[in-house]
Amino acid sequence: MTASDVRDWDPGDGALPTPSTARPSARSADGHRPAVALPPLSPDRGQAASDWFEVVEHFREGLVVCDADGVVRHVSPVAERLLPEVTPGELLSAAGVPGLRENAPGDFTHRGRRLTARQVPLSGARCCWYVEDVTDSVSRADALLAERARSAFLAVVGDKLGNPLHPDRAAAAIVRLAVPTLAAVAVLVLAPRAGRTRWWRASRTDDETPTVGSGVLAGGDLPAAIADGLTGAEPHAVDWLVEQAVDAGWLPGLVGAESAARVVPLPGRDAPVGVLLVARRATRWYDEDDVELIRAFAARAGAALTTALLYRDQAEVADTLQASLLPVEPVEAAGVQWGTAYRPAQAGLRIGGDFYGSHRLADGASVFFLGDVSGKGVEAAVFTGQLRQCLQALHRLESHPARLLRLLNDALLETTQAHGQGRFATIVLGVARPERDGGLTLTMAGGGHLPPLVLRASGEVEVVPLRGMLIGVVPDPRVGEVTVRLAPGETCLLYSDGVTEARGGRRGDEQFGPERLVTALTGCQRMPAPALAERVEQITCDWLAQGDHDDIAVLALRASGPGVRGARHLHSVPAGVDQTEGTDA
Repeated sequence: MTASDVRDWDPGDGALPTPSTARPSARSADGHRPAVALPPLSPDRGQAASDWFEVVEHFREGLVVCDADGVVRHVSPVAERLLPEVTPGELLSAAGVPGLRENAPGDFTHRGRRLTARQVPLSGARCCWYVEDVTDSVSRADALLAERARSAFLAVVGDKLGNPLHPDRAAAAIVRLAVPTLAAVAVLVLAPRAGRTRWWRASRTDDETPTVGSGVLAGGDLPAAIADGLTGAEPHAVDWLVEQAVDAGWLPGLVGAESAARVVPLPGRDAPVGVLLVARRATRWYDEDDVELIRAFAARAGAALTTALLYRDQAEVADTLQASLLPVEPVEAAGVQWGTAYRPAQAGLRIGGDFYGSHRLADGASVFFLGDVSGKGVEAAVFTGQLRQCLQALHRLESHPARLLRLLNDALLETTQAHGQGRFATIVLGVARPERDGGLTLTMAGGGHLPPLVLRASGEVEVVPLRGMLIGVVPDPRVGEVTVRLAPGETCLLYSDGVTEARGGRRGDEQFGPERLVTALTGCQRMPAPALAERVEQITCDWLAQGDHDDIAVLALRASGPGVRGARHLHSVPAGVDQTEGTDA
């Protein structure tokens, strides 16, 4: 297409050229395209121009047009609805609309609606104000921001309450987290326990860090709304509770008539674990969104408290069971000074597979024992508890050490076979009888345990030749028996293999061995039984150098003699064992 093809055509901009009377052919004279004359074009002068006011009526923004003097010349229908004060022919400043002034903020509130305004200059010093109603969009944005803030708050709550496993720390964390997001003052009341009710309170004044306090209430001193909350109900009319709480000093810094409050229960497993009272000044009433946030907070707080209380209950049960499985200190007996030391392999459990103890007989003598069961930890401790209970009952029927040990073997066989455990034990069991001169006669039976040691008055250490078979393995084991006399001031020492098999030394894998134990005891004849037992434990731990070890148990019995006091006191201690010496000592 060439320029001649479009000459005198309408370009589409409304400027029509003058039609010519003749038009040359667009093709050559060879007959391909004959010349055709177009009809003349003229503008339609009969139709009225489009009314621009009909166009701006459908704008989302309202338009206010002012002349150079600030007089309103036109107000669009949208602007009329948003700004009824603005009147054509009047000064715009006379309308008193705060957002339609020079240098005014771009957004403002007018007649309960959020509006934005922008001024656009026009020709002739005129201007046009574009006003838009953004109430709905701002409300949606505010709701989204509020929901994000609530979600972030609950995420922090979940993170903070996921760690405390102690009820007191969990309760303190709950009230501290509630202030100031949920309240100016938060009070947590736990469900009563043993007739007493614990409470925690967090309060904040100005921008200070919340202060947390706690206390105890009698079960009958709870307000009715709190008592109802502990049943699972959520009281709604709590205005009177605010006044009561303020009068009672529960809500420091708040005035009853000028405060708003809510009470929500904290859900537990079967019943609420507590009730949360939140209060703040009435300038911020609790709307439905606030109440939902408080309920979500209470759900997380209830879960954290339930976990902490469950952990506490389990810990109390575990502590009670561990206490019942710990070795019992020997019973005081005339003429005997006892000394003990105990260190389980798993220090966190406080229990293990070593045991010792004593029982008094009717004739003034004492049955004493020290042993070691197979295994470690809780299972071994349970087995030691069964063994000690058997001895508790059997020593009333038989006091002769060898026969008593055989009765114990039969009882353990019956127990282990019934439960399919296959456990066994080693033990030294004896009877100590005081003599007139203050000495002791020890009759001991051995069940596969390490031989006892006797520390003589001269400072020498003797190994008692006591042998025997394991207990709880065969129906009729071979039990060794020996009688030893202790002069006044002499000591017999029983110990478990955790002492002699302790690995340490220079290379870290060398056993302490019985020879080093004998060397460490030599010359300690003046030490009381408690100090001697502690010395054995100490040198064993020094040899270990904080390494892993088996259960360690030591039982020392000293012939106290006439006039010798049983109180613990210090004596000179011979030079300790060289921790780096070799096994050839």
